[in-house]
Amino acid sequence: MHDDRNLVEARLDRVLRERIRPAVHPVTTPLNVEIWSTSGEPVPVAEGLTAPNRPITPGTAWGAPWGTSWFKVTGTVPDQWAGRTVEAVLDLGFTPRTPGFQCEGLVHRPDGTPVKGLHPRNSYVRVGSPVAGGEQVDWRIEAASNPDIDASGVPFQPTPMGDRATAGDAPQYVLGEMNLAVFDETVWNLVMDLEVLGELMAELPVEGARRWEILRAVGRALDAVDLQDVNGTARAARDELAGVLAAPAVPAAHRISAVGHAHIDSAWLWPLRETVRKVARTTSNMTALLEDEPDFVFAMSQAQQFAWIKEHRPEVYTKVKKAVADGRFVPTGGMWVESDTNMPGSEAMARQFVHGKRFFLDEFGIENDEAWLPDTFGFAAGLPQIIRAAGSKWLLTQKISWSRTNTFPHHTFQWEGIDGTRIFTHFPPVDSYNCEMSGHQIAHAARNFKEKGVASRSLAPTGFGDGGGGTTREMVAKAARMGSLEGSATVEWETPAGFFTKAEAEYPDPPVWVGELYLELHRATLTSQAQTKRGNRRSESLLAEAELWATTAAVRTAFPYPYEKLDRIWKTVLLHQFHDILPGSSIAWVHREARETYARLAAELEDIIGAAQRALAGDASGGTELAFNSAPHNRGSVPAGGASPRPAHNEAAVPVPLDGGGYVLDNGLLRVEIDGRGLVVSVYDHGAEREAIAPGQAANLLQLHPDFPNQWDAWDVDAFYRNVGADLTEVTELGVEGAAVRVERAFGDSRVVQLLTVPARAKRLDIATEVDWHETERFLKLAFPLDVKADRYASETQFGHVYRPTHQNTSWEWAKFEACNHRFVHVDEPGWGVAIVNDATYGHDVTRAVRTGTDAGTTTTVRASLLRAPRYPDPETDQGVHRFHHALVPGATIGDAVREGHRANLPERRITGSAAEVAPLVTVDNEAVVVSAVKLADDRSGDLVVRLYEAHGGRARATVRADGFATARAVPTDLLERPLTDAERPAENAGGVVLALRPFQLVTLRLPRA
Repeated sequence: MHDDRNLVEARLDRVLRERIRPAVHPVTTPLNVEIWSTSGEPVPVAEGLTAPNRPITPGTAWGAPWGTSWFKVTGTVPDQWAGRTVEAVLDLGFTPRTPGFQCEGLVHRPDGTPVKGLHPRNSYVRVGSPVAGGEQVDWRIEAASNPDIDASGVPFQPTPMGDRATAGDAPQYVLGEMNLAVFDETVWNLVMDLEVLGELMAELPVEGARRWEILRAVGRALDAVDLQDVNGTARAARDELAGVLAAPAVPAAHRISAVGHAHIDSAWLWPLRETVRKVARTTSNMTALLEDEPDFVFAMSQAQQFAWIKEHRPEVYTKVKKAVADGRFVPTGGMWVESDTNMPGSEAMARQFVHGKRFFLDEFGIENDEAWLPDTFGFAAGLPQIIRAAGSKWLLTQKISWSRTNTFPHHTFQWEGIDGTRIFTHFPPVDSYNCEMSGHQIAHAARNFKEKGVASRSLAPTGFGDGGGGTTREMVAKAARMGSLEGSATVEWETPAGFFTKAEAEYPDPPVWVGELYLELHRATLTSQAQTKRGNRRSESLLAEAELWATTAAVRTAFPYPYEKLDRIWKTVLLHQFHDILPGSSIAWVHREARETYARLAAELEDIIGAAQRALAGDASGGTELAFNSAPHNRGSVPAGGASPRPAHNEAAVPVPLDGGGYVLDNGLLRVEIDGRGLVVSVYDHGAEREAIAPGQAANLLQLHPDFPNQWDAWDVDAFYRNVGADLTEVTELGVEGAAVRVERAFGDSRVVQLLTVPARAKRLDIATEVDWHETERFLKLAFPLDVKADRYASETQFGHVYRPTHQNTSWEWAKFEACNHRFVHVDEPGWGVAIVNDATYGHDVTRAVRTGTDAGTTTTVRASLLRAPRYPDPETDQGVHRFHHALVPGATIGDAVREGHRANLPERRITGSAAEVAPLVTVDNEAVVVSAVKLADDRSGDLVVRLYEAHGGRARATVRADGFATARAVPTDLLERPLTDAERPAENAGGVVLALRPFQLVTLRLPRA
C-alpha cells in the first residue's frame, strides 16, 4: 500500500479547522449588548448590576488597563430552535493567548447569582438542553480588562502595564461576537474523537500497526463527512471511529490519575485584588462543570483563596462548599498559600501549614495528607520535617523538571530532610501543572516516567492555570476517551489522596533523595525586590517578639492576648510569602502594595510589643531601664526571653587612624584593619592568633556585575554574569562617625554609605550598608574572601542548616552557583570557623581558590547578594534606598553563627519601668536547643505552646522550664497543637521537661496553665 500518511494527517488538520469545528455552532443569532465601565477599582456586584448602560456593538474597543466593565447581554431564543441545545457564545475580545493573561468575565443572573466564568477557552454559557423556544436571556458580565503584560509577543520586555499608575487608559480589547447559538453535540463529540485519535496517532511509532489502524479509520471518517452538511453526516463519521476508540489499553499501560486543577498565582502579572476575582471566576466554572460531568474531580489548594471567596463572593462559596461536601471539589495542599519554601523562616513555614490546615478543618472538616506545591522555585531541606509535623505525609511538585543543567533521576521517591524525616514525593512526569489532556502530554508522561518496571502511576494536574481558568469540558471529554485506549496511557479522574494512596501501595520502597530539592533556575528570586524581602524578614522577627511578650504579659499581668490581631497579621505575612511575591517576580503594583502592607504590619506589631513590654516593665516613673531580650540566647546578664537592668554599653572600639590612610578597630578580642579604600584588609582573632582575611585580599568588597539573563529577568541570574565584574574600590569619603568608620562610595548613578564598627566585648565586625540604588540590569554583591580551607559550608534553613560543597566536582555542584541562606553562612576548618550573618538578605555564593606562591593556602569567598535591577515584570525594580546589616564573626562555631544570627534579627529593646526584672516565661538549659516560638494556644484555652529545635546538628539533651505552668503535664503536639498519640510524654527533672533531641529535631510542647 502506498504511504499516504502525511496526506491524511494534513487533511484531518484542515477539515477539523475549517469545517468540523465551525459546525459545532451551526446557527447563531446576535444578542443585544450594553456596557458600563467603572472609573476606578471594581465595584460591588449590586452596583454593577444596576449601573446605567449604553449600547455597544462587536468591533468596539473597550476596557482601560486594569479596568472593569459590566456588560448587559439580552436576547430571545428563536422559536424554530425548539428541541435543540442552545448556548450563548460570548467573546469579550479574547486573543489566542492562553486564559488568565487577558480579559476575563464572570456571568451573573440579574439577581446577582453567579453562573460561570468566561475566558478564551471557555466562552459559552448553556441556555437550555433542549429549549422550548422563546426563552429570554438576560445576563450581566463583570468583565476585567486586565492587560496582557506580554502582548508585544516578545517576552520579558519592560512594560508600564504592571501598575495602574503607569498603564494609561487606552482601551485594551475589541468586543467580539456575542451570539446565541445552537450547539450540535454530535459534531462536538466528533471533534473530540478526531482530536484524541489524531493526537494519539502522532505519538505512535510509524512502524506500528496501531498508528495505521487509526489513520485508516480517520480517513474513513473524513470520507463520511459531507463538507456541505457536516451536521447531517457527523454521526456517520463517528461510527467509523467507534472501533478504534473502543480498543482497550494494554494491561501494562501507564496509569495517569487526572486531577482537575487551576493553579492560580495569588499575585503575579496581576495584583492581589484581581486574584480574588480570578478565584471567583474559576470556581464558578468548576462547580458548573462538576454538575455536568459526574466523573470529574477538581482540586484547589491555598486556603487563602477559599477565604477570599468566602469573604468577597459568598454566593460562589456556597456552591464550593456543597461541591466539597460531595467529595468532588477537593481542598488540597493544607497551606495558606503555595509559598516559596526557600526564604520563609522556620516559624513562618510552620504557620503556612497551621493556618492552611486549620482553615480546611474548620470550614470543611477535611485534613490534607499532601503538600501541594507544583510551581514553587525549589524546596528547602528542612521542609520534610515541617510537613510531617503538620500531620501530612506526601508532597507533589513538578517544578524541578524546569532545571536547566541536570535531570532529576526520579518521579516518585522518598525525600529525606535535614533531620532524617522522609516524605513520599511525586513529580508528575507530564512536566506541567497545566495539563490540557493533549495526546502529546499524555504520551510524554508515559515515556518520561522514570519508575517504569517498578511503578506504573503518575498524576496529571489538568486545567488552565497560573492566571486561572481551570479544566474545560473538552479536557474532560478527552480524558473519557483515554480512560482505556489502545496505544495510550490510561486516564482516570482521582483525588490527590486517591493517587498517593495507590502510588505508595504499589511502590513501598522507592529510592531516597537526601537534602534540598534545588531548582537549577530562578536563582535570582533570592535577591530581586529587596524591600519585599526585608519586609518579610522584619515581619517574621516582629511576630516572634509580639507573641513572646504578649504571652509573657498575659501570664504575668492582665494583658489581653491579641488573638485576632496576631491571626490576621500572620495570615497577611503568609500571603506575601506566595511564590511570586516574596521571590520578587511580580508586577510593580504587587510590590508597591507589599511595601505598604509591611509598613502597616510593622506599626501594628510594634504597638503590640510596646504595650506588652510596658505592662511587664511597670510604671514608667519607676526609673529602672530594662533591657528586653527576645532572642533565644542570653545576652550578658539579660536572659533569653526576659528583661533585666543593664547599663548601656555603646563603647565600641574607637577608630584609630593608620599612617597612610585607613583605620584600626581593636576591642582586645578582634583587630580590624580598614585601608584607605574603605576595605577590610585584616580581621585578626587575638584569642586564636588567627587572621580571617585571605592574604593580599580585602573584605567588605562591593562587586558589580552585568545582569542580563537569557530570559525570566526578575527570576534568573545566569552563570555567565560572573565572567565580567568590577570591584568598587574608589572611595568618595572615608572618616569617622561616632565609633564607626564611615565609608562612602559612588558608582554609576548610585551611592553607598557604610558604617563599620567593632562592639565592645564581642568578636564581631558589624557592617551597616545603605545603598541609594539607581542602576539597571546590574547585580551588586558584598564579598568576604576568607583564609579558610572549607570543602563545604553551612547555611541556615528552616529549623537547622544545610551543607553545600564549595567545590564544583560535578554538574550538580556547579549548578548551585547561587543559593539561599537565612540568618547565617558558616565556613570552617576543624577548630576554627567564620560566620557571616545578615538581617535581610537571602541569596549568596561561596567559592574556593588555591593561592599560588609560597603560601598555597585556600581562599573561601563568601558573597552576599544585595541588589539586582531587572526590568521585567517591574521596570523599576529596587530603585531607591536600601539598608542592610551584615556581621563578620571570626572564630565562630555553628552555635556562634546561630546566636549571632538571632542577635542581628532580634535587637535588644529598652523600656523604663518600676519592675526589677522580667523573668523568662520559658528557659532552656542547652544553647544547642533553640526556642522558635512562645505563644498561647490558638484554641484560647490559656495553655502555653513552646516550639523548639536542635540547632547545631548534633544530639542534645535539655531541660525546659516554664514559669507558672505544670510542666509535668507537658504534652508533645503537632504543629496544630494537637497531642501526638504516638509520642511518649517527656520526662521531668527538677520541675522541668527533659528532652533528648536528635540532630535538628523539632518539638512542640503544650503546657496547661498551673
